[in-house]
Amino acid sequence: MSTLHLAVALDGTGRHPASWREPGARPAELFTARYWAGLAAEAEAGLLDFVTFEDGLALQSSSPEGPDERTDRVRGRLDAVLTAARIAPLTRHIGLVPGVTATHTEPFHISKAIATLDHVSRGRAGLHVQVSGLPYEAAHFGRRAFPVGGAELHAEAADHVEVVRRLWDSWEDDAEIRDVATGRFVDRDKLHYIDFEGPHFSVRGPSITPRPPQGQPPVTAASGVLDGTADLVYVSARDADGARTAASRVAGDPPHVFGDLTVFLDQDGPAAAARLARLDELDELDGGPYTDDTATFTGTPAQLADLLQEWRAAGLTGFRLRPGVIAQDLPAITRSLVPELQRRGVFRRAYGADGLRGLLGLDRPGNRYARPPAA
Repeated sequence: MSTLHLAVALDGTGRHPASWREPGARPAELFTARYWAGLAAEAEAGLLDFVTFEDGLALQSSSPEGPDERTDRVRGRLDAVLTAARIAPLTRHIGLVPGVTATHTEPFHISKAIATLDHVSRGRAGLHVQVSGLPYEAAHFGRRAFPVGGAELHAEAADHVEVVRRLWDSWEDDAEIRDVATGRFVDRDKLHYIDFEGPHFSVRGPSITPRPPQGQPPVTAASGVLDGTADLVYVSARDADGARTAASRVAGDPPHVFGDLTVFLDQDGPAAAARLARLDELDELDGGPYTDDTATFTGTPAQLADLLQEWRAAGLTGFRLRPGVIAQDLPAITRSLVPELQRRGVFRRAYGADGLRGLLGLDRPGNRYARPPAA
């Protein structure tokens, strides 16, 4: 039976707005390297494929119209790419996938940032591409008019990723000579101009950073953002039929389709539901219960394992779990859910591959600019 792939989304103290008020949440440490290193270490101890780091270009808000001015919820984030780079030397196996909003960032900057992360992590970097059509986020960037329609946002993101990938290939794998005796550090013939010209970007290249160890770090995105070009797509579903439909609608047949799922776990199912109800009451959520753009699961690790296997049979290759309260639900994933999946023979018992592409079963791609070997 093939291995199920498992990732965790790390965001603040957890997905629920009241998670920072729970015992063990450590809100005073949210903006320290130690906090994030501890979460990544816990995820790696659970043998997970990768962690994602959430990011954004404005303060978190419960309102789509702009900042909600609430002071009773976590506000503020560290930069996702820099956080991943800080954690990289402290981990050995787990993939590190920071979020980047392509709408307002230059692909040249992102290409070298993720290439650098891949070098310092020895091949464990990924890139999660996000888009933003929010006017209050665009107000931070006054250099240009930004795309306002979903189709244009997604087209720009596709161009962004194409530039990033070409820049990763702009150094051939053996471009660095480093020969002290001859005084040659680099073979200039193996650095390439990418000369990208499109409706959104004009980039000459080459990159200033040598080709990443993985060649091409995996690119992930929510369904619809990078149709046909992402290596891994996240979909949302409410049940197995919804998972089947969502997987069938993903364009381009990517290697992986992961289900996004927010989880509240306990050794007793009703206790997990009661915890969520208590958090809702604590947060005073505008007269209604917590809702999310992903499905929300409450129950035991064994019940979650049943659901993951059912949804995998519906066409998903893995899952990104979003802990409702990181202090409680991340350890429940690594110390209870993972052993349950191992007992069922559907999850690894040790890291057996190098790099994030290896964990995901993806081959290392060749370089588009390299000349074929002479016959």
